Amino acid sequence: MVASDKLFAGSIPEIYDRYLVPLIFEAYARDLAGRLAQTTPRDVLETAAGTGVLTRAMASMLPADARIVATDLNQPMLDRAAARQSGDGRIEWKQADALALPFADQSFGAVACQFGAMFFPDKVSAYKEARRVLRPKGRFLFNVWGPISDNEFADTVTESLAVLFPHDPPRFMARTPHGYHDVERIRQQLDAAGFTAVSIDTVDHQSKAPSPREPAIAYCQGTPLRNEIEARDASGLETATQQATEALARRFGAGAIEGRIQALVISASRG
Repeated sequence: MVASDKLFAGSIPEIYDRYLVPLIFEAYARDLAGRLAQTTPRDVLETAAGTGVLTRAMASMLPADARIVATDLNQPMLDRAAARQSGDGRIEWKQADALALPFADQSFGAVACQFGAMFFPDKVSAYKEARRVLRPKGRFLFNVWGPISDNEFADTVTESLAVLFPHDPPRFMARTPHGYHDVERIRQQLDAAGFTAVSIDTVDHQSKAPSPREPAIAYCQGTPLRNEIEARDASGLETATQQATEALARRFGAGAIEGRIQALVISASRG
């Protein structure tokens, strides 16, 4: 991972929330929130909350007296999330680093993280922090993306940009969001952090868009892939977006399109 992989700023949070969240995140947020609700936690810490798609799903599924503390490293993402969920007194928004959580030991009944673990520079340290703030028998639930080859829109966009920038192809999507899916490695890191009863499920969904243009905007303009494109050509964002649109149209059609997405869903116990 490079430094720009963690930079969600400028117009990225708004485009991410408008285009990428419904495209790939909402189905997995409902899945993770549903799993979490089965544990009936009184208080939940969410790390890497982004623009709050999992926060909103948890708020709709958890008991009315459950407390949610939603954190993220990027304040602009939290600002977007808080604006979407204003007025819900059960939710506290707080900027925090998942590797150095500003909470006392054994403060929460559950910790949840939607598609954030891939961005942790030291995953064992982040997992140790999650375990530290959990009460005995508390659960840590999170998900990560599967290989980019099993996430068809992201794969198509990435390959299209390799044609546009053949000497230095932007590899953000393959390197970071889709770069952490080795099941044995994940198990070993959770074990090193002290977790027990680890389960890992592979979950497939279909990603749907009204046209190829929406996923092209989502990935090229609503993720740190944008930073890589603009680093290669400061005025080339629209050209790259059009390149991705055309590649998606060739593979999936010019009208409404569907593509496979795949993730791993992980549950672990503090013990």
